[in-house]
Amino acid sequence: MKYKILTLDLDGTLTNSKKEITEPTKKALIEIQEQGKKVVLASGRPTQGIIPLACQLHLKDYGSYILSFNGGHIIDCRTGEVIYNKTLPEDCLKPLYEIVSQYRDKGVDIISYGNEKLISGICPNEYTRLESKINNTPIFESKNFLEDVKGPQNKFLITGEPEVIKEIQEKMIKHFRSYLNIYCSEPFFLEIMPQGIDKAHSLLRLLNSIGLTADEMICCGDGYNDLTMIETAGLGVAMANAQPEVLEKADYITKSNDEDGVLHVINRFMRD
Repeated sequence: MKYKILTLDLDGTLTNSKKEITEPTKKALIEIQEQGKKVVLASGRPTQGIIPLACQLHLKDYGSYILSFNGGHIIDCRTGEVIYNKTLPEDCLKPLYEIVSQYRDKGVDIISYGNEKLISGICPNEYTRLESKINNTPIFESKNFLEDVKGPQNKFLITGEPEVIKEIQEKMIKHFRSYLNIYCSEPFFLEIMPQGIDKAHSLLRLLNSIGLTADEMICCGDGYNDLTMIETAGLGVAMANAQPEVLEKADYITKSNDEDGVLHVINRFMRD
């Protein structure tokens, strides 16, 4: 199979432990785009948290793509066109906030993504600060979250200790059932997404719009939120540092994100 599109998760996949793309990997990604292949940066990050990496890889010059909010938003980097955008139902905010607030004394937080800021709904914890650092976006500590969160939202993020996050996840799934898509991207990050939205769902929409098939796509990832795209791709790749379930589902296991695992995939499967 000749693969024509490479989809990459960011944290733990494309970037190393310093949240950087190494020069050899960067060079290889530019080279395959020069050969006509497309690159998709697919992340739970908000769009503004992905753009700096997209600029490093010259995605705009080659007409590649950003898939942000775990698939809630897709843009064509060349034109800036929004190819797909799915937001949460507005009536979910109040019950979400009420459930999270029950765990206030256990150090949890709920985050919304405002205009170039993270809106912290309870109190920033170490995982809220990690999300701020990953996206290079300042934290705004809201005194009235329900009032400060305005307009359509692609996702909310709940942060906290893994054992508390698991308890909140179970309660929310029971409460919302099929109304929302609720899952962990990391043990300390609980993603609240529109129903039916995940990386695979949105990638299939993108592929359809540009005339490619899933068989022509390689997807690389390490986290729980990468499972669907790894299972959907013609070649689903897990990083050596991936979660156990991701390793189990992958077609191929590459080197870790600190060993240029993405570069290894490019050299083995995408060179002309």
